[in-house]
Amino acid sequence: MKDGPIRKAVKSVALGFYNINLLAARRFRPSAGRRRFRLAGTCNGCGQCCESPTIKAGRLSIQSRYARILLLWWHRVVNGFEWIRTDRKSGVFIFRCTHYDPKTKLCDSYGSRPGMCRDYPRILFDAPIPRFLPECSYYAVDRQADRFKALLEQHDLPPEKREKLYRDLNLNE
Repeated sequence: MKDGPIRKAVKSVALGFYNINLLAARRFRPSAGRRRFRLAGTCNGCGQCCESPTIKAGRLSIQSRYARILLLWWHRVVNGFEWIRTDRKSGVFIFRCTHYDPKTKLCDSYGSRPGMCRDYPRILFDAPIPRFLPECSYYAVDRQADRFKALLEQHDLPPEKREKLYRDLNLNE
């Protein structure tokens, strides 16, 4: 789906609001500058994050029919996301992006992509333990990994158990 001039203008305004909101959230977050994890790795172009964008929704968006309709309409018209399903248990909407080409693994509107796409994978750090998609080459590393590793070394653990803990606690570089 190509962007017409009106849609481009709406996307620009939406992106501006998203960036202002993102700046404010980062600036005024109680733990601003003190995130537990840091981002490591690089994009390998697998496209998993683009294929099925998943958006965490608040309780109102999940439970209120009108809020849900408005949110789904917005993502369809502005972002080009077609709603696939709602996972009520985890509180997320799952979409298909109309701008993503699975053959080339490229976005046809990369320059005007939504804010959530621009901020991926940093947006995952809002979760207590960030979990990346299986093929993604990005990963999180705990900022205190060396300290935790030293504490684990003090315990008599089998090597496979220690490696599992390193992996599960995001201690590997």
